[in-house]
Formats: sequence, structure tokens, C-alpha cells
Amino acid sequence: MSELHERHRAVMPSWLALNYDDPMEIVSGKGNRVTDAEGNTYLDFFAGILTNMLGYDVAEVREAVERQIARGVVHTSTLYLIRSQVELAEKIARLSGIPDAKVFFTNSGTEANETALLLATHARGTDQVLALRNSYHGRSFGAVAVTGNRAWKNSSLSPLNVHYLHGTDRDHPAFRGMDDAAYTADCVADLKDVLATAVAGSPACLIAEPVQGVGGFTMAPDGLLAAYKEVLDEHGALLVSDEVQTGWGRTGSSFWGIGNHGVVPDALTFAKGLGNGFAVGGVVARGDLMDALPANGLSTFGGNPVAMAAANAVVDYVLDHDLQSAADRLGRAVLGGLTGLAELPSVGAVRGKGLMFAVDMVDPATGEPAPALAARVLEEARRRGLLIGKGGLRGNVLRMAPPLTLSEDEAHEGRDAVIDAVRAVDAAARA
Repeated sequence: MSELHERHRAVMPSWLALNYDDPMEIVSGKGNRVTDAEGNTYLDFFAGILTNMLGYDVAEVREAVERQIARGVVHTSTLYLIRSQVELAEKIARLSGIPDAKVFFTNSGTEANETALLLATHARGTDQVLALRNSYHGRSFGAVAVTGNRAWKNSSLSPLNVHYLHGTDRDHPAFRGMDDAAYTADCVADLKDVLATAVAGSPACLIAEPVQGVGGFTMAPDGLLAAYKEVLDEHGALLVSDEVQTGWGRTGSSFWGIGNHGVVPDALTFAKGLGNGFAVGGVVARGDLMDALPANGLSTFGGNPVAMAAANAVVDYVLDHDLQSAADRLGRAVLGGLTGLAELPSVGAVRGKGLMFAVDMVDPATGEPAPALAARVLEEARRRGLLIGKGGLRGNVLRMAPPLTLSEDEAHEGRDAVIDAVRAVDAAARA
């Protein structure tokens, strides 16, 4: 155990997970590669959990931040006008597609989801909220309450009355073998049944990730959330799209993940990649929802001038370089290579959308989820100079989400390293 690892264990919570048998310290980065304290360099296929969306040491972002710091103003609070905050809000409101949209900035995705839940429950006058099974919406009291993944729920106590819906559980025995249309129809029927039997009156909202991040990049069939919204509209309930991991063009086929469902939400939340490492999140919602809160509100650090300088530069970079199209093109190239892994006994499924890929590792003898094999693939990928992540309800899913600035050569390099690592672990598991 390294000296730094020992110090970490002494003063940090035991539940603060670290990747790898020998956790690494990343000390520098350039482009889409990072270097650890021992001088080893890696291609990053996880981007700080989808946060370093443009990679590392991006001149446009660095220079924007340096210009702001050089002015001597790092913080003012939202009690003062912040020009860069207004400029970024104008961009996001326009990009959201939400009519008469307004934006509130926070420090994280957790805070953003808390804000969205506050808006919805106040607007509807109820604490009843719908969420999807296998979801993850943050680590705070309210966000944990709408998280449908037991591995991330620390308490049964809740400020909300939550009912969980189907949407990403195609492997459930009741749904196996169904095509998208049949599965969608069954999910909608279940929503109607929940509303008829379990909900008193009408719920405040449904909060949903278009692609479930911690859940292992599981996703509903395109169109399901639109079908849900038709039912919700009949009851006056709202749709909140959690875009913390799917925003800014990462899914390739749509700038926001919800766009793949052909529907505009009442509110959407964002964070992670927007700051390319600087702490920023927020919610964009219909103006009438945003303005309806009766009490005073502010954010001490949310939307601070430095984070806004970085975020404005990131959004401009994404749009100027059409990174959504790049995510679509390169995502197809990587996923096309990974799909061949599904033939291996240790691989249960391969899926992806844009620059989001997942491989489910299973016991080759029983087909049961195999988190130990997923952990071994992480180690094998590291030995091959590649950083990836893992997750899923049972901890057996390999998660890959490289920066949107990935080059074609890097896409092929990372893809081939994943294939090689998975094949090595599969062969050892069957030996």
C-alpha cells in the first residue's frame, strides 16, 4: 500500500471507493491522456466519470479561466450581476428547447436534481414523485430518495413519497423476449396502474435519466419517455430529465439524451461535463416553474465567475467543433468493435449510445453477474494503458465514456485495449 493510500484510509470515509488494487494518483494530463505519480501514461476512457468532457489542458478553457482570475474576482455570490452567468444561461436556455426557459446554477448534479425536485413538488403541491428502477440521481437526502439502486441508498427515510417505474429492466423475466413496442406498451400500462392504485391524486413529476449512468448505461427504448409524458400530461405531472451524464451531445444522436425520445421535458438538469472539471451544475426549466418559488433563494458558490468562464468556453467549444457529430461517428466505430465480445461466455451484454459504452461481465458457468470479473478487467485495461470505469446494479458492468474530443486513432486504440482486456479475463475465468 502506498504512503498516500495509507493516509487516505486514515482520514477519508471507508465508503469512499477507489479503483484498482493499487489505487493511482493522477498528477498531470494532456489531450485525452493522463499520467500517474509513477510516470505511467494512460488513455482515459472514463473522463473523471464523464466530467473531463474535452479532455485535459484545453487551451480555450484554461485561458478563459486565467483571464477571469487575472481580474481578481473569483467570487461575488448571486447577490450581484455576473455577466458570464447571464451569457451562459442564455445559451443553455436556447439549447434546451424548453419554452420561455430560465436557468439556475448550482455546484453539482446532486444540487441540480434537488432544485428540480423542489420546483416540481412546489408547483404540484405534492411530495409524490415517480422515478425509474436502477436510477441514480445523487448522494443527498432527496436525491437518494429518488435513486432506484439499492447499492447507493443509505437510508429508507425520505422527504418524498416515491414510486418506481419500469423502463430499463429488459432482462426481467416478465419482459424477456419483448421487442421495443411490446416493452413500451407494458411499461405504459404499468405507469397507468401505478397512478390508479398507488398514488393519491397526481404525482409532482417523473425524474428520469435518458441513459442511466451509475446503473450501467442501461437505457429505455427510444420513445418510452415520450409515451410516459403523454400519460403524465393527462394528470398534470411534470417530466424532469436528468442530463448530468447525457447532456452536451454525448449520446451522439441528440444534444440532450431526452431528444432521443422525441419529447421536450418541463425541466432538465445538468452538471459534470459542462465545466470540464470545474464545479458547475444547474437546472433549466419553464419560466413559470422557475419563478413560482415563493421564498428567497440564492447560491453562494453556484454560477461563480470562474466556473462560468470555464463553462462558457466548454459550450462554445462543443458547438464550434460539432462534438455531437463526433460522438455519433466515433461511438459507432467503438461499439461496432465491442459488440463482438457478446460471443464470450463471460460477457452478458454489450450496449451503447454515442460515446457511452457498457459491457456486462457474468460468470461463464452460470451467467450470473460477476463483479469480480469486472474488477479484473479494470486491472487488465490499466496494464494496457487504458482507464475505464465500472458500475451497474450488481457492480458487474464495465462503463466507458471517453472525452468528446477523442480522435479516430484513440477510439481504435481504446476499443482494442478493452477487447484485449475482456478476452484475457474471459480466458482466465474459463481456464
